Amino acid sequence: MRKTALRFGFALAVLTFAQPSLGYDGPVEKKTFALPSYTTVGGRTIKDVKIGWESYGKLNEARSNAILITHFFSGNSHAAGKYKPEEKVAGYWDPIIGAGKPIDTDKYFVISSDTLVNLNTKSPTTVTTGPASINPDTGKPYGMSFPVVGIRDFVNVQKALLDSLGIKKLHAVVGASMGALQAMEWAAGYPDMVERVVPVIGDAETNAWLIGWLNVWAAPIMLDPNWNNGDYYGRPEPTRGLAEALKIVSLHAQGTEWANKTFARKWAEEGKNPLDGFANKYLIEATLEKGAAARAAASDANSFLYLVKANQLFIADNGGSLEEIAKKIKARMLLLPGVGDHIFPPANSQRVRDAMKAAGKDVEYAEIDGPNGHLNGVIHIAKQGEAIRAFLAK
Repeated sequence: MRKTALRFGFALAVLTFAQPSLGYDGPVEKKTFALPSYTTVGGRTIKDVKIGWESYGKLNEARSNAILITHFFSGNSHAAGKYKPEEKVAGYWDPIIGAGKPIDTDKYFVISSDTLVNLNTKSPTTVTTGPASINPDTGKPYGMSFPVVGIRDFVNVQKALLDSLGIKKLHAVVGASMGALQAMEWAAGYPDMVERVVPVIGDAETNAWLIGWLNVWAAPIMLDPNWNNGDYYGRPEPTRGLAEALKIVSLHAQGTEWANKTFARKWAEEGKNPLDGFANKYLIEATLEKGAAARAAASDANSFLYLVKANQLFIADNGGSLEEIAKKIKARMLLLPGVGDHIFPPANSQRVRDAMKAAGKDVEYAEIDGPNGHLNGVIHIAKQGEAIRAFLAK
């Protein structure tokens, strides 16, 4: 069981961390960007906004070689490299970001930032403003009084960061899953600023099916008595509910082929037949539970709920049909869905491709193969590394 558990532990951790690799030629420095205030798309003002960011490579004199990496639901800005040489795990897309790699840091200045309401509030390498932050007006954590934010809010704060660096054009925006939604938002919301866009395992909107699934993801947290309508800071936290939520996300993100190949119908413990009682579990059950419990201990339940809401609300440029969205986009586009993805199936990207073509736009399409469903877009991104390299060079 130990090898399988470790293998799954990585699969769950890839929602935040990365594969082992040689590492970006760092070390990577985590920085903080601050805004005195930010007004959300919904019209609410948030004071003292902070997000973390990191970069790889050098910004050229013309400030024209910047590539923005936008992260997935439970990720953060750590897309490549290591903070310290002795770290065993590098950033989640390290196989494609670095000197000589598809996103070549000898050519490009690559920048990545934490989103608002980031899940990883307990990580020392995450900087974010969200429901776990202290409200300057009350001196207490916001909890569920924090304003609702959406994907456009994430993008607007990123734009403020880029403005502070004097970056007026982006060579490309590249992101996976929720990062793909941000990439699409950049292309539709700031069409004159983005030259290329690579949405990996994403879509131009969240459809009804996924809105429903996101509700299922969130439900265990809100059913945990310790959640207390979001007022749990300084009290026992809803870690059981959050663990159940993360278990659902993990299974949903990995999919059928991974589950069947990795676990089959193996028992969690030799000699403990599930037929003999409810305490006896299958290996996949025990592994999901162990991984999710560890992940929950490092996360914030309210932030999970705010991320769910942000993803449910998403439609590029805050409205309009896909055809209207496609007309707004000026950037060249490379769509990279994952084979077997149950969250953003390839058909979703095919629909975006067809709308872009119908609008006369420059669009390319390729699929990322692998047994990991949605997570093919993170774990197996290097399979389309050369397609990314060629696309960025055009």
